[in-house]
Amino acid sequence: MRAAAGGQEPTAFPWASVLHAGLCLLRLPARDFWAMTPREMQAALGGLRPAAAAPERAGLAALMAAFPDRAISTN
Repeated sequence: MRAAAGGQEPTAFPWASVLHAGLCLLRLPARDFWAMTPREMQAALGGLRPAAAAPERAGLAALMAAFPDRAISTN
């Protein structure tokens, strides 16, 4: 089983986080929460949307030029 997991020990399912997200943040009724598959929960929490693209080097340089860091005075 270790070889299939890349040589790492499997981690426990994060029940506390999933329960909090489903019942508190999404405010799902308990029957709907327990009827969801893990994939449905991931989709409901936004886990299936594509990741935002990072700016290219030129875009980052333009942002840094437009919004330079300011020195913080310690007076």
